[in-house]
Amino acid sequence: MANREPVESLILYYLFKHSVVNPMFRLYFRGKVHGAEKIPQQGKLIVVSNHASDFDPPLLASNMRRPVAFMAKEELFQVPVLKDAIRLYGAYPVKRGSADRSAIRAALAALEQGWAVGLFLEGTRTRDGRIHSPKLGAAMIAAKANAPVLPVCLWGTQAIVKKGSYLPKPVPVTVRIGELIDPPASTGRSELEALTQKCTDAINAMHDLGR
Repeated sequence: MANREPVESLILYYLFKHSVVNPMFRLYFRGKVHGAEKIPQQGKLIVVSNHASDFDPPLLASNMRRPVAFMAKEELFQVPVLKDAIRLYGAYPVKRGSADRSAIRAALAALEQGWAVGLFLEGTRTRDGRIHSPKLGAAMIAAKANAPVLPVCLWGTQAIVKKGSYLPKPVPVTVRIGELIDPPASTGRSELEALTQKCTDAINAMHDLGR
């Protein structure tokens, strides 16, 4: 039987999901979810998505029906109290702008513990919510862990916070879950590029569907 996330992480996930994130998603953002039945509920899983807002990690994780461990910038792990909270919630540090080997090791360790691991395919936010320059990190982790990849599209989150404003706007947000994709057969570059492009095409196609 596959390992599951630590019990304390499961408790924190469901508490945060039902007390904060779900009410905001359903009521404030009038959230819709398509394809939730496609999400495996146990075992290794890599969730890849587009990225346009700081709201994306909790919105994505809360709609996966299971905890999702995300990479977080290493500076956050130097903040007292916060560092312990985000570790409990499954976050692991990565150096911004680098292919941090320790982050890859942390992702592989999380997968072995039964977590789903979430990665934003472009590695940073884009203004229009589409993926333009995907990175190969998710495919590399999938190949090393022999873990399937689930493409997910977040639509509308780029409009949540406008430049110069600190308050989230009550814009409509839609989450679309794509079809599960098998991991690459090897860590060869052509294999990694093929999977990455397949995920990019799937996510952008879902983004084009709009609301």
